Amino acid sequence: MQSITRRTRQRGLSFLSLVFIGVVAVALVAIGGQSVPIFVEYQAVLKAAKKAAREGSTVPEVRASFDRSATIDTITSIQGKDLEVTKHNERVQVSFSYTREIHLVGPAYLVYRFEKQTP
Repeated sequence: MQSITRRTRQRGLSFLSLVFIGVVAVALVAIGGQSVPIFVEYQAVLKAAKKAAREGSTVPEVRASFDRSATIDTITSIQGKDLEVTKHNERVQVSFSYTREIHLVGPAYLVYRFEKQTP
């Protein structure tokens, strides 16, 4: 009688694959955890700029309105003096541009550049 031995292939991850996936997951969570507040602040800046454009009719009024909203929403990346205020077809338009950085490791940074103009 002949004995037939069957080899079964193991399935799954090796230890090194598991470590690699773990490191990538931790890095993504760390970067995502730092990125969420930046995007929340961007939404607050956008809302404050739109509100300032609606409420103000002069450059000082628009900047003062933005600064009041920035104080309430804890906006620290940009101030009213950084806004570019123009009039287009008798409507006030507010433009802004700023950057935020996340330090990754050593000399590496992740840079977010925000630029927007209200309608």
